[in-house]
Amino acid sequence: MNLNVNSVDSLVTQILGLSGSSQDVAHLNSLLKQSEDVIRSQAATFAPCLIRLDPSLHSLGYLYVLEACTAAPVPEAQANELILLVVRFIDVCSVDQIRLVPEKFISVCKRLHELVMTLRAPIRAVGPLLTAIHKIQPSPEHLTPLHTDFLQVCLLAKCYKVGYSIMEDDICEIDQPRDFFLYCYYGGMICIGQKRFAKALELFHNVVTAPMPTLSAIAVEAYKKYILVSLIHLRQFSATLSKYTSTVAQRNLRQLSQPYVDLAETYSTGNVSELKAFVQANQEKYENGNNLGLVKQVVSSMYKRNIQRLTQTYLTLSLQDIATTAEINTPKEAEMHVLEMIEDGEIYATINQKDGMVRFLEDPEEYKTCEMIEHIDSSIQRIMKLSKKLTTMDESLSCDPLYLSKVGRERQRFDFDDFDNVPQKFNL
Repeated sequence: MNLNVNSVDSLVTQILGLSGSSQDVAHLNSLLKQSEDVIRSQAATFAPCLIRLDPSLHSLGYLYVLEACTAAPVPEAQANELILLVVRFIDVCSVDQIRLVPEKFISVCKRLHELVMTLRAPIRAVGPLLTAIHKIQPSPEHLTPLHTDFLQVCLLAKCYKVGYSIMEDDICEIDQPRDFFLYCYYGGMICIGQKRFAKALELFHNVVTAPMPTLSAIAVEAYKKYILVSLIHLRQFSATLSKYTSTVAQRNLRQLSQPYVDLAETYSTGNVSELKAFVQANQEKYENGNNLGLVKQVVSSMYKRNIQRLTQTYLTLSLQDIATTAEINTPKEAEMHVLEMIEDGEIYATINQKDGMVRFLEDPEEYKTCEMIEHIDSSIQRIMKLSKKLTTMDESLSCDPLYLSKVGRERQRFDFDDFDNVPQKFNL
């Protein structure tokens, strides 16, 4: 059967007739591919098809026409109508049908992203893109090209909790390296919004240490935030990168992030006044990099760093002494910092409101409660799963022809076998 797309009627007839069984849908896909250029070049002519098709039943044919209609520039006055059309399609479309042409589905979703950005309404794409990811994703471990678009609109719409929801699964399958870089970068910023600094640190570290032939702007920006989050969360920063970090990153990142490296060095002195003066002198640089908010959190963390060090020396201390030693303006502010640290589990202490004394305590956790046992068990299960995944990936790589040929070319010129005829012993 040949697909005759000379009219809207003929196209609708074929789509309606071949959207039943999986065999029919596969055949329809083959026919639509043959007529793809015609549909795209005459998108305005075939646009009325969308009114006559049910996006939940005729998803494949609907997608071909919708992708053609969204490919051309859209006047801002018509953008709202097109957004509603795409959102409805994403919500009701058949997973089995759209997965036959995932590149078209992704193209339509990315067009939605562009349209909401044009209208400065990113929140309109948050729900639809999350749905789209779940429909197109082969497994929770697979990074799709839509992840970065979704995280970006979540950031702009300040929907950090929704954005964080897709980062709870470990990513092991990646199609495009750039998607991974942006996923980790945007994901790190989402985690900062959620105050999940440990996860943010992990994601920024992934960007900085990932293999890269040339240094990308994403890696530079991630390194700057990696420094700031290290200071906020760990109260320290080490400029030494992992051995597997690419050479180009090790050579250039420090130089391109000098104001942030200098900030970390100033922070290490523990002098609050000196740190504030340094930030004030470089404020414009941090503002231009959209990092001034994080820098201010770094300054605030300095107080907590100094308080934390006091717990290693004293058993009891007055709020006045804490304020003086940690360079905090007033005992009341010192009390606020201590209470925040107690609430976050950073220190263990009690405050006697009557005499203004703080008593530092030992960690009360005995690691035998049901909650702690469940936490440890879940961590062990995650590590076992990751270990199994790494073993599978290692076995797959060891059998990959491209990898074996590359290793073969890079082997040393001489192997042990080349010297088999050399006597093992010499008589002197």
